[in-house]
Amino acid sequence: MEPAHYEPPRVPPEVRRHAAVPDTLGVGRPGKVGLLELGFERRGARTELVRHYQKSPLQIMRPLYFDPHRPDLPVTFLLSTGGGVVQADRLRQDLSFGPGTAAHVTTQAATKVYRMEYDYAVAQTFLSVGADAYVEYLPDPVIPYVDSRFYQRTVITADPSATVLVSESVLAGRLARGERHAYAVFASDLEVRRPEGDLVALDTVRLEPGGGGMAGCGVSGPAVLGGYAVMAGFFVLTPLAPAREVADLLHAALADSGLAHGVSVLPQESGAWVRVLGDRSQEVSRALARAWNAVRLRLIGVPAPALRKT
Repeated sequence: MEPAHYEPPRVPPEVRRHAAVPDTLGVGRPGKVGLLELGFERRGARTELVRHYQKSPLQIMRPLYFDPHRPDLPVTFLLSTGGGVVQADRLRQDLSFGPGTAAHVTTQAATKVYRMEYDYAVAQTFLSVGADAYVEYLPDPVIPYVDSRFYQRTVITADPSATVLVSESVLAGRLARGERHAYAVFASDLEVRRPEGDLVALDTVRLEPGGGGMAGCGVSGPAVLGGYAVMAGFFVLTPLAPAREVADLLHAALADSGLAHGVSVLPQESGAWVRVLGDRSQEVSRALARAWNAVRLRLIGVPAPALRKT
């Protein structure tokens, strides 16, 4: 519960400029710091959850084993008792996967970031992946509501022999209500590191619709969203196939999707990634599912399961 644990070492200035003392519950007060710590280890023929600590609003139910092609692989749904992220929230998840483990982690639903009048909110996720492990971390999209200020940080520390699949998605707002880029700021950093601390890749997103006072200039440029309403990234860190082959696989999976997308290899030939832009969350989600399925078939020889979400 020390601030050094739940506060990031650096908050982007676009978010930090909104720092303030709320007139309701402030940072560090009961219910404002959510913690989730999960440890997975290989036990016999399957991977099991062996360490579990949770502090509201973050929690999980028990892992499920419903993948017909990989009955050894648990599927864990991340839950929130609060229904969404509010001002002055500080959330941290630490997910550890031991050598030889195989696991899938996702969210029960999209992450809703509510309207804020004071301060901002932070959500950090740390994945530690051991030797020869296979991990999928594929959360549902983030939906930043009007006037929200949110910083999301994901740090992946993976052994060179491990395979990690990660996705990140953000919507322009509550699209069904016609809300597009009405949030104050959305910032995201995704770091890929080796156990020694060496940085392999860094993906940085800064969306600030006001653009320092100029309406709309922060998100509509061709180098940002280019007028689209949904942005997603899918990252494949793996030694199980050549990086260029993985990139070609991702390109082929999305070639006829009709969506704007770009594919590239990751630094050090450590894998590949794709960025996808679209106007509807359903079509972008389907494209990510196709990419996930194609990569799964190539790397572990089985298709992606149907996830049981409501």
